[in-house]
Amino acid sequence: MDSTPQIFQQRKMSIKLWPPSQGTRLMLVERMTKNLTTPSILSRKYGLLMREEAEEYAKEIEDAAFSTANQHYEKEPDGDGSSAVQLYAKESSKLMLEILKRGPKTKEDGDATIAEQTTALQETVFDISGGRRAFIDAEEAEELLKPLKEPGNAYNRICFSNRSFGIDAARVAEPILSSLKDQLTEVDLSDFIAGRTEAEALDVMSIFSSALEGCVLKYLNLSNNALGEKGVRAFGALLKSQSNLEELYLMNDGISEEAARAVCELIPSTEKLRILQFHNNMTGDEGAVAIAEMVKCSPALEDFRCSSTRVDSEGGVALAEALGTCTHLKKLDLRDNMFGVEAGVALSKALSAFKDLTEIYLSYLNLEDEGAKSIVNALKESTPSLEVLEMAGNDITVEAAPTLAACIAEKPCLAKLNLAENELKDEGAILIGKVLEEGHNQLTEVDLSTNSIRRAGARFLAQTLARKPRFKLLNINGNFISDEGIDEVKNIFKDCPDVLGPLDENDPEGEDNDGDDEEEGAADNDDELESKLKDLEIKHEE
Repeated sequence: MDSTPQIFQQRKMSIKLWPPSQGTRLMLVERMTKNLTTPSILSRKYGLLMREEAEEYAKEIEDAAFSTANQHYEKEPDGDGSSAVQLYAKESSKLMLEILKRGPKTKEDGDATIAEQTTALQETVFDISGGRRAFIDAEEAEELLKPLKEPGNAYNRICFSNRSFGIDAARVAEPILSSLKDQLTEVDLSDFIAGRTEAEALDVMSIFSSALEGCVLKYLNLSNNALGEKGVRAFGALLKSQSNLEELYLMNDGISEEAARAVCELIPSTEKLRILQFHNNMTGDEGAVAIAEMVKCSPALEDFRCSSTRVDSEGGVALAEALGTCTHLKKLDLRDNMFGVEAGVALSKALSAFKDLTEIYLSYLNLEDEGAKSIVNALKESTPSLEVLEMAGNDITVEAAPTLAACIAEKPCLAKLNLAENELKDEGAILIGKVLEEGHNQLTEVDLSTNSIRRAGARFLAQTLARKPRFKLLNINGNFISDEGIDEVKNIFKDCPDVLGPLDENDPEGEDNDGDDEEEGAADNDDELESKLKDLEIKHEE
């Protein structure tokens, strides 16, 4: 008898997250307007929207996202609305990305609304990756792929990722894909054989390869399939027929030396390739040499990723020399390899060709001071629009700090700087902080964690970065900052505490390799060091 009133009272007291207030909706519109009008990699590629046009789009995006989320909420009125909020954010983000990729309006667009334009876009994309990650049998494949069989459909982009196809399901897909050969331009088969035996997986890949052979693709994603050489060759028919690829993704695929050679052997031309990504493979030096040959034949390359691929010095040198031919490169990611100094110096020679480079990721490459100085000297002279510089974990010491600072001083567009896990100490931190004082108003993130920084360096960085209008995150965790220094830094960011990263791994009693002679009077020494380094001149090396 009493259970119903009790439940009613419980629900009445619960917090509802949906619908958002009008103020929240307006805030989202303003935030999206700002994102749509801020220069970025996408805007350089597709064009920058004017404020009036961006605001119009932002309002329509928010309205469409709200409508979708509200329909979802109405189906579960007893919920707290959290899933509707998540959908609201996800839809807004997705629609905004589509607008960014479409670029400014043209006369042909007329007065089409965002909903109409999005519907038209959705009708060309067939994507089953949003379902549960599970095996797919023949019966389910028949049902899922039914829209692809409709006469006159306009699908030119398909994504079968996140669903595991067996042989029976692959046989269902085979004639359907063959019938679409003349219209497909983008194919995503990443993570589509998970949990299958090697024999079955190879058969499935061969079926899909034969079905898609002859498609004139611009985009092909075969990532997360543990291909190895056998898998690459199972896709041989498809790869041999591709001469117009603009984007190729082979990440987390077990790309060994032999597999890398097979990729290079099978694809007849990479002349139009703009994006090539080999992240997280076991490529090694010999595999890198094979990939380097492919890179040499890709003059249009804009985005190259060969991170976490077990490449040593020899392979690093080969890749560096090959990259010298890629004069249109905008993004370079070679993180987590074992290049060493020699490959670092070789890479510095190639960097002079990269006038359009905006992002470079060179963390954990064993560059040391010599390799790091060669690279940043080259960057200083060649990359005027650099936005991201990452060189964490490279054993960079105070010796290289003036060279690093001189490079950073010449990068007014820099938005993200990561020099974590080096040995820059207070001297390096203050030198870098000094060059960031003037300009650098695009800066949003700086990571100098685990650099043996003490109170003076931490305080100076905080004072400098707290004044930046767009700054979002300072990470100085894992250093040797005194308790007094921590308090000072927190006080500097008292009006925006979220901008200061966690400090739970800081060690106030920490010691660096200089011994114990700094323990007494540490605060006074910090102040004296900061005072001296404020006016220290950065020497620009020839």
